[in-house]
Amino acid sequence: MTIGRIMLTTIGVGMIAALALAGCQRKDDEGPTQLTGRLFVFNYRVASASYMITLKKIAPIPEGTTAVAEFENPAGGDPLVVNQKIYTFWDKITLESPDLRCVRKDRPYSVSIKLVDASDKTIQTIKTEVKSDLDQTVLPTKPLVVGPAYTANPDIFKGDGSADYGKDTACPA
Repeated sequence: MTIGRIMLTTIGVGMIAALALAGCQRKDDEGPTQLTGRLFVFNYRVASASYMITLKKIAPIPEGTTAVAEFENPAGGDPLVVNQKIYTFWDKITLESPDLRCVRKDRPYSVSIKLVDASDKTIQTIKTEVKSDLDQTVLPTKPLVVGPAYTANPDIFKGDGSADYGKDTACPA
């Protein structure tokens, strides 16, 4: 064998070993689920906005697993935290935040999700950002309807035919 062939063989074996090792390394976002959707949901009827994150199960999920989602609070302050039990038979997982205030158009908001097993060991971490293509100012400050029959809210729709949709002045600019 010539020196050139030996060097090429050594380089080839080294590259194969490096690729094999890279394949064995675990990334933070690898795990039993895959992020499939992230968006803001604006419900004008009840004057609410929330984050909605969807995950797809791609591997078995251990019994007793919980999703812990931390949503950046658009109004400022501490993140909004949601703990949700995950059932092993679910193929899709939907995580929704509590109602929000002050969502701004085109601003990225961070979301962090941890799946933890029954012994509180983290089995997957997902970090992502969510942007809205609408500003929350498109929503009224009070629900448009009240009650089970979707009765027009008298706080908004006045007896004289006028409407006061309000404006949330407590949101940072």
